[in-house]
Amino acid sequence: MNRYSMILEWSDEDNLYLVTIPEFSDLVLMPCTQGKTRTEAIRNGEEVIEMYLESWQAEGIPSPQPHLLQLA
Repeated sequence: MNRYSMILEWSDEDNLYLVTIPEFSDLVLMPCTQGKTRTEAIRNGEEVIEMYLESWQAEGIPSPQPHLLQLA
């Protein structure tokens, strides 16, 4: 299970949910993926995370560290 963040936002212009992965913002274009429903967008986001992690590992590129919630 990955621990990467996903931001899910509705786009009236695209009539879709857009998904971005903040930890990947320096390495990939944003948004990362989309979906017609929240469920589809989240599923697509998970697939994108896996795809990039596998690709970076195969190319010997270090993966970004997940942002973890820090409680005060």
